[in-house]
Amino acid sequence: MPELPEVETIKRGITPHLLDQVITHVVIRNPSLRWPIPDNLPSILIGLRIHAITRRAKYLLLDCGVGTLIFHLGMSGSLRIQSVELPQKHDHFDLVVNSRNILRLRDPRRFGAVLWYTGDIQQYPLLKKLGPEPLETTFASKYLFEKTRGMRTQIKSTLMNNHIVVGVGNIYANEALFRAGINPKTASGRISLRRYEKLVQAVKQILQKAIEAGGSSLRDFVNSDGKPGYFQQQYWVYGRGGQACKKCGGVIKQIRQGQRSSFYCVNCQR
Repeated sequence: MPELPEVETIKRGITPHLLDQVITHVVIRNPSLRWPIPDNLPSILIGLRIHAITRRAKYLLLDCGVGTLIFHLGMSGSLRIQSVELPQKHDHFDLVVNSRNILRLRDPRRFGAVLWYTGDIQQYPLLKKLGPEPLETTFASKYLFEKTRGMRTQIKSTLMNNHIVVGVGNIYANEALFRAGINPKTASGRISLRRYEKLVQAVKQILQKAIEAGGSSLRDFVNSDGKPGYFQQQYWVYGRGGQACKKCGGVIKQIRQGQRSSFYCVNCQR
């Protein structure tokens, strides 16, 4: 599943091709995504100019002045900039600007979304209850410490709770907890402010490094020009169950938490 670094990579890749461009054509080949693509979207979008391209959590937002075009990539989606090219089986949606560049949504599992909203985008139902962005100053150790007082939830689950902080998916939660030296099973409410300082710093560093590497390519992800990400080459624990820790030589243990795999070093993470 594309997570925050992958979506940020796509945002940075498509922006030079779409920003301040006029939408000249829209093609809906299959409207049956997670939510149906509005059938009147072509008549709404054609002639509008894209004023800004931003990201909120794992949503890509194209500000068209009178409304916002919202993309979510779901489990297997990708957005690519293409010139004229025959669509393939899972290419469900095209946005064409200046009759030249095509932003094409490919989504084999069809859990993604293409939505339109004319109100204040911060109040959109899917966005308004989200937690802070992990790379912004609002995500800080004091915030996380205070938010988790009395919580028995295991810290890895807390990191992946979008109401507490957005975009820290399974891969990056594993890697950040290793860097901070925190066992993923630790109750969130028992972690000290000092340890949260290490964890917040680790989350920011891991996500930034992942963005610089173009994200992680597991299964379907490619960026806007069709190339894979390379952060998986920097994993310390994720996907390394039963192998030796790169730091201490101990065993990387694999467990299940919330139907997801967790990986941690039995020596380095307490």
